Amino acid sequence: MSRGVIQPSQQKLAEKLTILNDRGIGMLTRVYNIKKQGQVWKACGDPKAKPSYLVDKNLESAVKFIVRKFPAVETRNNNQQLAQLQKEKSEILKNLALYYFTFVDVMEFKDHVCELLNTIDACQVFFDITVNFDLTKNYLDLVVTYTTLMTILSRIEERKAIIGLYNYAHEMTHGASDREYPRLGQMIVDYENPLKKLMEEFVPHGKSLSDALISLQMVYPRRNLSADQWRNAQLLSLISAPSTMLNPAQSDTMPCEYLSLDAMEKWIVFGFILCHAVLNSDAAALSLWKLALQSSTCLCLFRDEVFHIHKAAEDLFVNIRGYNKRINDIRECKEQALSHAGSMHRERRKFLRSALKELATVLADQPGLLGPKALFVFMALSFARDEIIWLLRHADNIQKKSTDDFIDKHIAELIFYMEELRAHVRKYGPVMQRYYVQYLSGFDAVVLNELVQNLSVCPEDESIIMSSFVNTMTSLSVKQVEDGEVFDFRGLRLDWFRLQAYTSVSKASLGIADHKELGKMMNTIIFHTKMVDSLVEMLVETSDLSIFCSFYSRAFEKMFQQCLELPSQSRHSICFPLLCTHFMSCTHELCPEERHHIGDRSLSLCNMFLDEMAKQARNLITDICTEQCTLSDQLLPKHCAKTISQAVNKKSKKATGKKGEPEREKPGVESMRKNRLLVTNLDKLHTALSELCFSINYVPNLAVWEHTFTPREYLTSHLEIRFTKSIVGMTMYNQATQEIAKPSELLTSVRAYMTVLQSIENYVTIDITRVFNNVLLQQTQHLDSHGEPTITSLYTNWYLETLLRQVSNGHIAYFPAMKAFVNLPTENELTFNAEEYSDISEMRSLSELLGPYGMKFLSESLMWHISSQVAELKKLVVENMEVLTQMRTSFDKPEHMAALFKKLTSVDSVLKRMTIIGVILSFRSLAQEALRDVLSCHIPFLVSSVEDFKDHIPRETDMKVAMNVYELSSAAGLPCEIDPALVVALSSQKSGEAQTHALKKLVCAENISPEEEYKIACLLMVFVAVSLPTLASNVMSQYSPAIEGHCNNIHCLAKAINQIAAALFTIHKGSIEDRLKEFLALASSSLLKIGQETDKMTTRNRESVYLLLDMIVQESPFLTMDLLESCFPYVLLRNAYHAVYKQSISANA
Repeated sequence: MSRGVIQPSQQKLAEKLTILNDRGIGMLTRVYNIKKQGQVWKACGDPKAKPSYLVDKNLESAVKFIVRKFPAVETRNNNQQLAQLQKEKSEILKNLALYYFTFVDVMEFKDHVCELLNTIDACQVFFDITVNFDLTKNYLDLVVTYTTLMTILSRIEERKAIIGLYNYAHEMTHGASDREYPRLGQMIVDYENPLKKLMEEFVPHGKSLSDALISLQMVYPRRNLSADQWRNAQLLSLISAPSTMLNPAQSDTMPCEYLSLDAMEKWIVFGFILCHAVLNSDAAALSLWKLALQSSTCLCLFRDEVFHIHKAAEDLFVNIRGYNKRINDIRECKEQALSHAGSMHRERRKFLRSALKELATVLADQPGLLGPKALFVFMALSFARDEIIWLLRHADNIQKKSTDDFIDKHIAELIFYMEELRAHVRKYGPVMQRYYVQYLSGFDAVVLNELVQNLSVCPEDESIIMSSFVNTMTSLSVKQVEDGEVFDFRGLRLDWFRLQAYTSVSKASLGIADHKELGKMMNTIIFHTKMVDSLVEMLVETSDLSIFCSFYSRAFEKMFQQCLELPSQSRHSICFPLLCTHFMSCTHELCPEERHHIGDRSLSLCNMFLDEMAKQARNLITDICTEQCTLSDQLLPKHCAKTISQAVNKKSKKATGKKGEPEREKPGVESMRKNRLLVTNLDKLHTALSELCFSINYVPNLAVWEHTFTPREYLTSHLEIRFTKSIVGMTMYNQATQEIAKPSELLTSVRAYMTVLQSIENYVTIDITRVFNNVLLQQTQHLDSHGEPTITSLYTNWYLETLLRQVSNGHIAYFPAMKAFVNLPTENELTFNAEEYSDISEMRSLSELLGPYGMKFLSESLMWHISSQVAELKKLVVENMEVLTQMRTSFDKPEHMAALFKKLTSVDSVLKRMTIIGVILSFRSLAQEALRDVLSCHIPFLVSSVEDFKDHIPRETDMKVAMNVYELSSAAGLPCEIDPALVVALSSQKSGEAQTHALKKLVCAENISPEEEYKIACLLMVFVAVSLPTLASNVMSQYSPAIEGHCNNIHCLAKAINQIAAALFTIHKGSIEDRLKEFLALASSSLLKIGQETDKMTTRNRESVYLLLDMIVQESPFLTMDLLESCFPYVLLRNAYHAVYKQSISANA
């Protein structure tokens, strides 16, 4: 069938243009990836990255031979050169098939494009971007896509090697060349210089192409204006003319208003290179060409592949006779571009920042304006997108010494406002749908119907299509929007595209060239339909910035760092993670293998950006916390001494210090402002934090490649980690010097820190209470979730290994009157004051910090030390078992007891170990009392309930049940008759492990029976009771009424004896009361005996030791004063108290 009789509708121009343009982008993606992979092969030395036959030194000569002889390779006559490839032929076929057939697809694409261009020429299609927009745009897009594809193909260095190797392997395997190889090889050779070949190829298409390009003369110059011209025209402003604010934004060339400037420049530059003859004959063409050359120094071919306009054009025209004038034009335009383009685009970006900010602010307040002013939104997005891509492309390919115009520290602000406009469109999509559904049905349908009725000639096919347009629009109603109906006008838009093709051919019955009003009206209608069903696609078309992905990732990351470093821009930093949501739009179904790479890249970038933002916010918060901790530290009591001293001296009129000494500033002075312009460091930190937090709080979450990111969670996570480190750091624990912060000071710092963190809730919607719970609860455990030591472990170790160890060494004593441990005067002064770490306020602060869990861990650690001391005491009891057994029954025989006592060994060790146990228990009682005070403030009703529960346990209650109640009470800091923690610690000792091999020999048994254990416990009490008199000879055993104790801590024996007896006889199910009575009888008998001694050295502190009996009874819930009176005359106790008080007064005098 000859082409002459084919109807326009049978040419399928619209369908072919649509399919070929989409396929062209797919082919570009595949060819681009082959080129980039070749660059990776070249750049990295990893042999795995490149096929072995392109790396192997032995095959290098064969590959070079194929490339040199390409496309003709005589395989039969060059066996020696190509023999090495024989072994690799199957691998070559397998690995290069994808690349080879991509090149074959390019060749087929080229064939289809050439065929379509010839058809368009034959049909003498009319092109005018302002009338048949879709037809003209798709035609120009196809020309540029085709040109770009052939250009990038020629840049693949390995193309000849890949094609030649594959064909050789194919011939060796199948005995003949691949059937596509001859044409493919010739195409590769022909397009070595692609533009030169294309210029020859496009000679027949010059008329159609030049007509399409010249139609841009009404559009491109209007889009390529300076910032001052935009400003004077008040472009994109909704408030410049308030009276027309509700009027719909109208234009005869609606789709041209948001057409990409970058795309138009590519059309003009490449189009006029291909049909260069028109530059000599048409002034409009030359004007467009010059304007495009003056605007840029390079164009984007595809992604980050660029085309240097001036050099390429000059190289092409230099060989054409009579083109000297054009070459001079190119050189002049290059100078103009180098000197003025950078500053012009910089000013445009500056204008767009303010214009987009105004637009976004007005639309946020009045989203209903998105209906009539939708065109402004998409124009703004398109303009901003073009400027960002221009900057990105030129900053990476600077041809000018001065780079100031290509560094924009405020680019994030522009991107942010773009994202804000995109968010408005997505959020208020239904508002726009309602508006344009009514517009289409109530206005567009009526106007179009009138235009159709007024047509003088309207063939049947065109009439059917026009009628369907009117009917489709008339049937629309707002109820469809309210019901959530999904609209789809793609069919209508494709019909209009087809109609453009039908009416644009030369012999069409209804020529669109004669009915331009119809074309312009339909272009407007198409825009309105897109506002109903294609808002997402419109956003991609006008504001897609996926080019930032892997293609300009370094520039992307640099922009992000600049944004964070500039406090005024940090509020816009969220735009960078938001841009990661664009990246998947640059993928194509013809190249599915890059989806995972781009997806992973978008995820890693988004994660990195959010992480860096959270880190920056965390650092600012930490700095604020440090400042606040410093201010809180100034309010500590230790800093007021100097102020009090100055006040006292001033009152007594004493001279103070040096005259020139400056007066110390009082806390709070920093809040007194003399000048509003005065900005402190804290002000700067708060400003920077509020800006950054605005960004973190901007979106609750964002979706990137089927993953959801929550920016606030990044901040929460970093705050938890930093808060944990800060708390531990503020303890200032030094293992070498055993220094640590006082609990009260740490508590003050932690509270200051928490106050700052709580204020973060004013900036970001995060749950700071959750952060406190996670961090502070972890600090009550031995190790945190990362396995690092906590304040609980640090303070527990310090109190056990430093404070209590010095107590054992005799450098510190427990003063019951002060309820604190106090340093004793010694030759070697301690590096710390024990009282400052163990008084009531410090222990309460410790309880606040560690909480019930931490205090429980502290108690368990204390009990572990006690259990180890008890284990040693049991060894000493076993060593003296026979003697102690006799003494237990001979307490009423003084002479026999004296003889047996002399046989005892390690008496001092027993008393020392019992004293250590008493000291530990005294410290624990301080800790428990502090915990009870703290909990009584926080949970008074719960504590009172627990106390009531404990006080009303019936005596006949089973011991296991009672111990559970005691455990509950102990956890609340309440004192118990039987210490549950001590019972657990002592009962967990295994007899076989606790005793040594020597001990086992002594008891002549492999394991100690429960009866033996019980006997050892009883004899331990006997051992302590009969050892008490030896304390009287110790010079340090003197009782001090001022401290209500002894300087060698023997007053702690009272607590040790009662607690150990209660715990041991609870474990062994003995009678605590009976055993303590027995202890009292033995102890009183032993102490009464020293009253008869005549040696003053032995009895010098006899009265002080007598008082121990009173202390033991006072401490015990099981013993009474009546019982003591029956064993030990109260008159002796009274005389003892009188003597020690008298001695204390005389000593003080």
